[in-house]
Amino acid sequence: MTTICQEDLIESIAGALQYISYYHPGDYIAHLARAYEREQSPAAKDAMAQILTNSKMSAIGQRPICQDTGIVNVFLKVGMDVRWQGFSGGLDAAIDEGVRRGYNHPGNSLRASVVADPQFERKNTRDNTPAVVLTEIVPGNTVDIIVAAKGGGSENKSSMYMLNPSDSVVDWVLKTVPAMGAGWCPPGMLGIGIGGTAEKAVLMAKQSLMEHLDMHELQAKAASGARLDKIEELRLELFAKVNALGIGAQGLGGLSTVLDVKIRMYPTHAASKPIAMIPNCAATRHAHLVLDGSGPAYLTPPSLDLWPDMDWAPDYQHSRRVFLDQLTRQEVARWKPGDRLLLNGKMLTGRDAAHQRIQNLLANGEKLPVDFNNRVIYYVGPVDPIEGEAVGPAGPTTATRMDKFTDMMLARTGLIAMIGKAERGPVAIGAIKKHQSAYLMAVGGAAYLVSKAIKSAKVVGFADLGMEAIYEFDVVDMPVTVAVDSGGSSVHITGPAEWQKRIATGEFKGIGVTAS
Repeated sequence: MTTICQEDLIESIAGALQYISYYHPGDYIAHLARAYEREQSPAAKDAMAQILTNSKMSAIGQRPICQDTGIVNVFLKVGMDVRWQGFSGGLDAAIDEGVRRGYNHPGNSLRASVVADPQFERKNTRDNTPAVVLTEIVPGNTVDIIVAAKGGGSENKSSMYMLNPSDSVVDWVLKTVPAMGAGWCPPGMLGIGIGGTAEKAVLMAKQSLMEHLDMHELQAKAASGARLDKIEELRLELFAKVNALGIGAQGLGGLSTVLDVKIRMYPTHAASKPIAMIPNCAATRHAHLVLDGSGPAYLTPPSLDLWPDMDWAPDYQHSRRVFLDQLTRQEVARWKPGDRLLLNGKMLTGRDAAHQRIQNLLANGEKLPVDFNNRVIYYVGPVDPIEGEAVGPAGPTTATRMDKFTDMMLARTGLIAMIGKAERGPVAIGAIKKHQSAYLMAVGGAAYLVSKAIKSAKVVGFADLGMEAIYEFDVVDMPVTVAVDSGGSSVHITGPAEWQKRIATGEFKGIGVTAS
C-alpha cells in the first residue's frame, strides 16, 4: 500500500505546470527542426525559425512559450493499492490548488485564461482554475499523471462527427483540416479518436496528443520494408496527404502542416463510426510524472543541446521598417500580401471582450476610453510582466474571432490596420477592402520573442478585463507579415493554393514530400 500526501500532489502539479510553460517536449523540437530543414517556402521557413528561436529563449529565460498558457488538463491513473492522506477537500480541489500555485508563481507568472460561467458573465477566475480532470482506477500502487496546458487557438479547432460505418476517415480528415484554418498555429500534431461513443472519440483524440512523436521513426520503419500494422499505415497516409494540402506553417503555404498524426480506436456500435480530431499547436505543452509515495515528483530540465543552433533576428534587408506614429492610409495602401514589416512606435491592443464592450459603448452613444483614429490594433492578451519586463510574452490571438467586429471598428473608430494570427474570413476581408485597411500577421508560437520588441506597456482602457484590457504598446522592430492588403488579397488563400499545386507536380519528391 502506497500513501500519497496531498502536499506532494499539489507541489507536483504546480511544478509540472511551470516546467511545461517554458520547456517544449524534446520530441517536438526534433520534429520541428527536421521540418525547418526541409522547408522550401521562405515565409513558412521564417515562421518556423521564429518558433524555434522563441522556444530556446523561453527555455533559457524560463518564461512562457506562448501568452496563452492554456486551460489545464490532468489525466490521472490511480493504482488500486494507493491510499490518500490529507485530502480534506477532495482530489480535484488538491489539483486546483496545484494549478493555482503553478499559475501564480512570482518568478514566472502565467496568464489566467479560464472564465467561470461560460454562457453568461464569463468572469475570469484569476488563477486558471478549475482544471479539467480525468481519473482512472488501474492496478498498481502509484499515481501516474499527465499534465497538459491546452491553448484556446488549437482547442477551438477541435472537430467531432458521426461517420457512417462505410465512410472514409481519410476523406473526412482531408475535408476538415482546411476548414480549421491556421488558428491552431501549424505545424503541429493531429490527435484522432475513432470509435466508442461521441465523448469517447473526443477523449481518445485528446489523449493521443500526449503520446511521443515518432513520425520520423515510423517513416524509417516503412522505408526499411518492415511490416506495418493498419493504424501505422493510416497514420502515414494521413501525414502525407495532410502535408500535401500545402497549408504550411502559420497557414502561409509550405511543405509542413503537421509533424505527426496520432490515432486511437475503441469498439463502437455497429451502426456508428464516431470520429474526433483535435490539433496540438506550436505551443504543445505536456509532461508525464509518477507519484510513488516518496514525495513530490519533479521533472529534469532538458539539455539546451536539443535545440538547433538558431537565433532569429529582424531581417532588415528583406523587411520594411514602418513607423506607426506617422502611419497614413496612403502608406497602408502600398503594402502588398507577403510583405515583411518591422513595426515601430505606439499601437493599441484589444481582443474579444474589449471589442464587445466597444460595440456596446458605440451603440449607446458613449465615449470610448481611447482614440483609435489612424491607429493599429494588436489582438493580444499578454502575460503579466515580471521584474525587468515591459510586458510578459505577448503573441497574437486568432484574428477570426474579431471578424464580426471588423467593419464596426474600421467604419466607426478610424482604425487603420489590425494585427493577429491566422487567416481572416470573408466578412472581415470584405470590410478591409471596403475601408482600404490592412491585416498584418504575427507568428503564433513566438510570444516571448515578440515581447522583446515591446519596450513599454500601459493599460489605457477597460482595466477590469485583466489580460483582455486595452493596452498601449511602444514597439521597436516588431516583425509582422502583410496577410490581407487594402485590395482584399489574402496570403492565407494564395499561399496554400500555390504550394498545394507545387507539391502535386512532384517538385519536392527529392526531399520526401509527395502528394501520393
